[in-house]
Amino acid sequence: MEPLLPATDGRGRPWRGHRQVIDGILWRLRTGAPWRDIPKRFGPWQTCYERFKRWDGDGTWARLLEQLRVTDDSVGNVEWSVSIDSTIARAHQHPGARKRGRRRDDRYTKRSQRRRALGRSRGGLTTKLHLITEARGLPMRLHVTGGNVVDCSAFEAVMAGRRLARIGPGRPRTRPDRLIADKDYSSRKIRTYLRRRGIQAVIPERRDQLANRRRKGGRGGRPYAFDAEAYKERNLVERCFGKLKQWRAIATRFDKLASRYLAGATIGCLMLWLRQLEMSDTL
Repeated sequence: MEPLLPATDGRGRPWRGHRQVIDGILWRLRTGAPWRDIPKRFGPWQTCYERFKRWDGDGTWARLLEQLRVTDDSVGNVEWSVSIDSTIARAHQHPGARKRGRRRDDRYTKRSQRRRALGRSRGGLTTKLHLITEARGLPMRLHVTGGNVVDCSAFEAVMAGRRLARIGPGRPRTRPDRLIADKDYSSRKIRTYLRRRGIQAVIPERRDQLANRRRKGGRGGRPYAFDAEAYKERNLVERCFGKLKQWRAIATRFDKLASRYLAGATIGCLMLWLRQLEMSDTL
């Protein structure tokens, strides 16, 4: 990973060691503590936050995760049977706080929630983390929306960012062989999207859709093909959410900006890939 990390240009003060600062960032993500509470053994908290923010802005965290996936795919370990789902993260009062003295009208609230990827529901302000995992349960694609966004409406935005470059010649791979999803993704638009791209859909139909087909009789069309045995693999994406939410800063959103929260989730995914590569090397 060291060659992928930004290096100093020789001007100004020397940088504090990457390992020490990254350990401080990981400590904060694991505990969910404020940045100011980072222990001094990791260096100044300002250094940890500034490097976390800088590497989020220049895409360093995303490049690290992409390189791990490309390296694993080059040896044939990535299986292109993917699962998609989403989970809710309750927002702390910090990202949802408004400026003191400013009126909280509907227009200001909607604009702020859209920029911060916050949605208001019965439980308050929430953020929804959309995830695509491969056949081993490792994360392939992350996307953040407000908690009140329906899963099927964000489907194309989540799928649009799926691409995996290749080492050497060849175009990046963008189409999985099979996609497994729950009933929230059972819509004609999504099934048409997958069929046009040659992706097998393993999605059960909702009860209302089945009832409408029976009511229409011959005009209702044939039922969609459904592989119940392959659908059992959908638990992999749920287990991946469980592993990511062991990081308290991912389970609860403390960051004000959506990009910061997404960067923290990317680091959590990065650690899952590193752990998998370490286990494979040990075996």
